[in-house]
Amino acid sequence: MSEQNLQGDPAARVIVAGASGFAGALAAQLVWDHPRLELAAVTSRSDAGRRLDQLYPRYSVSLPLTELDLEGLEEVDAAIVAYPHAASAPVVAEMRSLGIQVVDLSADFRLRDPDLYEEWYGPHGEPALLSDAVYGLPELYRDQLRDADLVANPGCYPTASLLALAPLAEAGLIADLTINAMQGISGAGRGGGDEMHYVTLSENAYAYKVDAHRHAPEIAQELEALTPGGIDYELTFVPHLIPLDQGELTTCFVTPTEEIGTNEIAALYEKRYADEPFVSLVEEPPGVRDVRDTNECHVHAVRNGKRIVAIAAIDNLWKGASGEAIQNLNLMLGLDETEGLR
Repeated sequence: MSEQNLQGDPAARVIVAGASGFAGALAAQLVWDHPRLELAAVTSRSDAGRRLDQLYPRYSVSLPLTELDLEGLEEVDAAIVAYPHAASAPVVAEMRSLGIQVVDLSADFRLRDPDLYEEWYGPHGEPALLSDAVYGLPELYRDQLRDADLVANPGCYPTASLLALAPLAEAGLIADLTINAMQGISGAGRGGGDEMHYVTLSENAYAYKVDAHRHAPEIAQELEALTPGGIDYELTFVPHLIPLDQGELTTCFVTPTEEIGTNEIAALYEKRYADEPFVSLVEEPPGVRDVRDTNECHVHAVRNGKRIVAIAAIDNLWKGASGEAIQNLNLMLGLDETEGLR
């Protein structure tokens, strides 16, 4: 059995709950490789008893998956919870009652309005905790994350969309917005469904949930917060599945509120992202292979006729889920936010 190679005393002992799913398994590997975090336990109901590196041979985490037993764990400081929506909230509440800092990968704490959450996901199990959660996009909420005990990790589509659009939203430049987003099949999770079957997606691509996707209100919520005076336009968001295991490309079509040239757009983005460790402005439209297995987001924005086209590429399992969770956890623990990431 391999052991972690920590550098000195750990800053925190961390559990990953729901480590048998794609995002949970990667989160466990990132904690395992982190020089300052000790992986205390990995949990799973469906695969309890198996070692994580047996379930995912590409990962080196040799800990056995166990049933979650918070009272049986000693000196746990932090947790990454990779449970499905609705199942996460009660577990998070129990962890918080024990003083454990939590990064939650589900949607249970992303929407601040409980009525809006219920409209899209059903009744909320722990609505009293909604006001405690900080939205976990460091590029927008870095200062708040440093003081957070509960972080709502963003969805992958919102992460890419908001990073593509933040400079325009903050400048009040968005009069109309359409987002065309493409993602690999890992975004649906390990369970997936018939629509995720290899024979369905091989040499194929298609849009889904065109009438309404639950990441749309999350994107709108954050654009509302970013835009001076709020937004007065309707967002059109259309997701697509493409035959990749992981990766995400989001293309945003913006009608600007005023005339703005390509050079001005470039200057706006350069100023906004000059000091961001994981956002890179690229001269050509990015591809998902450029950011594979990294916490990077590559952004390209340019004028196209009367519209602005802003494109962002991320790895949906890294910057869109587990890598961002580690970035958030680093901030919560007072560590360099890039530690343990690439």
